[in-house]
Amino acid sequence: MNNAVSAGSGVNEQNPLLQHSATPTLQTESERGVQTASWSTMRLKILLPYRVFAEEPDVTHILVVTRAGAFGLLPHRLDCTAAIVPGILAYRNKEATDIYLAVDEGVLIKTGPEVMISVRNATGGQDLGKLRSTVEREFLNLDERERSLRTLIAKIESDFMRRFLEMQRG
Repeated sequence: MNNAVSAGSGVNEQNPLLQHSATPTLQTESERGVQTASWSTMRLKILLPYRVFAEEPDVTHILVVTRAGAFGLLPHRLDCTAAIVPGILAYRNKEATDIYLAVDEGVLIKTGPEVMISVRNATGGQDLGKLRSTVEREFLNLDERERSLRTLIAKIESDFMRRFLEMQRG
């Protein structure tokens, strides 16, 4: 058995279906063999806990910020998931217009041409400088308030347990 890939062709001689292509493709099986569906754009959907924030049918590039740093998505990128941190989300539509959104933490899921981003909060429609200050002012401060609230709840719970135990001892 020869599983070698021929130099320069990008085609596996053992299985010609495993090949590299400049056009992004999705291969699916049917009764007649393998069908190939190609796409050159992605469908982006941004979800908030209470509504759909944005839906873009023809997105060519997406740039997100994660704990490991920023990375970009193109239509042919492999399927993936990523944890998003508060920051700027940028994407380009088919008309070559760049759109910038300030997003809070969340998750990104890419499957084929579908990209779904679910975040706690998002805002847009401002210039890039204002968006950066929005992220710093609102989203990062929200985390501080949540930490303070969690600390307060933990104190209330421990106080409740202490009083409950005192009542049982009697």
